[in-house]
Amino acid sequence: MSIGSIESFRHIVPALRLFHGPDSLAMLGRELERIDSHRAVLFCGSSLARDGMADRVRVAAGDRCAGVHAGVKAHSPLPAVEAAAAELQRLNADCIIALGGGSAIVTARAAGILLAEKGGARQLCTSRDESGRLRSPKLLAPKLPQFVIPTTPTTATLKAGSAVLDPVDGRRLALFDPKTRAQAVFIHPELLATPPRKLVVSAGLNTLAMAMEGLMSRSGDPFSDALLMHAARLLRQRLVEGDGDDPAIRADLMFASLLCGHGTDYTGAGIALPLGHAISARFHVDNGLANAIVLPHVVRFNEVAAAEGLQKLVNAFGMNADQRAPVDVVVEAMRSIFESLGTPGRLRDIGVTRESLPHLAAISMEDWFVRDNPRRVQNAGELEQVLENAW
Repeated sequence: MSIGSIESFRHIVPALRLFHGPDSLAMLGRELERIDSHRAVLFCGSSLARDGMADRVRVAAGDRCAGVHAGVKAHSPLPAVEAAAAELQRLNADCIIALGGGSAIVTARAAGILLAEKGGARQLCTSRDESGRLRSPKLLAPKLPQFVIPTTPTTATLKAGSAVLDPVDGRRLALFDPKTRAQAVFIHPELLATPPRKLVVSAGLNTLAMAMEGLMSRSGDPFSDALLMHAARLLRQRLVEGDGDDPAIRADLMFASLLCGHGTDYTGAGIALPLGHAISARFHVDNGLANAIVLPHVVRFNEVAAAEGLQKLVNAFGMNADQRAPVDVVVEAMRSIFESLGTPGRLRDIGVTRESLPHLAAISMEDWFVRDNPRRVQNAGELEQVLENAW
């Protein structure tokens, strides 16, 4: 083998402190003390505030918690993020604790960015330059430390990007800053039990889509492969378990989301995630359901450029290819998962109109993940054809 045939790669692991189990919240006060925080602000949605879980976290934080902001909204719409940033300023926050699913975590990160950068999300987000290339501005201001207490198996927990929904045109404003990564994550079994199974399944399906796209990426390495293959394995096994309220099942799904969140930092994703986000934002359906519908068609679109990744997925799912093409085996495995969960099979089944497909494709083309797709996307027409196949 010649040296020239050996690929170079970088795998730099961000610092992370992870606490899991019934005693995990007992460490929250110590972690706040470790960073000398005295004015932490807790972000959550209204349901977690009503059922007392926010109070439980506030008690764990002790007198280092300056207040609770229960204004998190689904999909992190820009007005809610701006209101959250104003609350951070009002309370003179020195740390943010995000309690909940992806919307709470993204809102906390994005609010921290808006507060620190003193600018609007539309000016700070990733955009296309004159040559048509996507550019992310460097957000240099120091950011408030982030602590995350997730309740759903979302990959947002370990990410540095924050996609905010612009209600004006339905686009996602992508804010990226490594300084907003979680400094500590706390996984508590009672908090994992709070969301309904439907929400857990949706988050798990979204994570499955990201894990699969990560394994089909051309940017993987042996470390990311290991993380993503085990994430895919856990998701296939645990999503279809009969008792979705079992604490062990929910914990495994959460671990899968952390593995996937870490692994896809190195691989990126592909077009399934942007398509799913565009659909969910416009038609008010969960991201996971939209991803489940488009994913088989995305996999077939990428077949010619992702042969190695498809074989990884065959192995991760524990399938036997026999004489069949790997793409057929992978699609069969997905169909089996989706059918067992009773997810809709076509976009029309969730209210997506055929007339909306060109607009959905155009919005998706603005997403950063499109550039990481294993098969290069030439234009919005190709995305529209994938949507047409899924419709």
